Amino acid sequence: MLIDAHCHLDFPDFDADREAMFERARAVGVGHFVVPGTTRKRWPDVLALGEREDVSVCLGLHPYFMAQHRESDLNALEGALAQHPELVAVGECGIDARFPETLETQWRLFDAQLRLAKAYELPVVIHCVRANDQVAKRLRQLALPCGGLIHAFAGSPEQAQRFIDLGFVAGLGGAVTHDRAKRLHRAVAALTDDGYVLETDSPDMPLAGHRGKRNEPARVKEVCRIVAELRGQSVERVADNSTATARRLFRL
Repeated sequence: MLIDAHCHLDFPDFDADREAMFERARAVGVGHFVVPGTTRKRWPDVLALGEREDVSVCLGLHPYFMAQHRESDLNALEGALAQHPELVAVGECGIDARFPETLETQWRLFDAQLRLAKAYELPVVIHCVRANDQVAKRLRQLALPCGGLIHAFAGSPEQAQRFIDLGFVAGLGGAVTHDRAKRLHRAVAALTDDGYVLETDSPDMPLAGHRGKRNEPARVKEVCRIVAELRGQSVERVADNSTATARRLFRL
């Protein structure tokens, strides 16, 4: 069985065919889905999906949506963590250095969510764009007990190992399918067998050959195939390893 370790199935992109989307995923062997929250407004839809047996959920404040976040959202997040023991992680949260005008606020929100993850002994799902070294430094300082996922990892082999040494795993998705991603390909080949999970980031991050199309969890099977090629391993071994790591990380 495959697990899509990061997919935004609560997004309106799936409103017209959500159940058919699940069926297409199941038809190719994807049996479980981890759905992270991005804004307080979306948390109820995420929690509703978590009522399904094949979906696990997280809640967080995503750095891309800074304009939507309010100071009270952090208190609301702590309240939700206390109220919902079924949550498997804190996130999606993190740092996106493409938006320097909000970086100071991003770091403040990120740090607060990391501390919540530590207090509630949960892994953390991290969005990290152009900030691998800075984020790794902060994670080392906090020493989170349950590690987490570096979603859509796109760094070097050395950066990947740094995260693994801190108890984190790399999320491998659509980016690995693109020929130009040579540095990422080297990182994927060098990862330990328990150092990664497979994901799609649906509906975003389309795979090579699907540009401009909505992404969906069924395509994690194609991600698995490409990762297997890059690692010189069988598809079955990559599927087994990634699923085992996702189960361990999120306590599924």
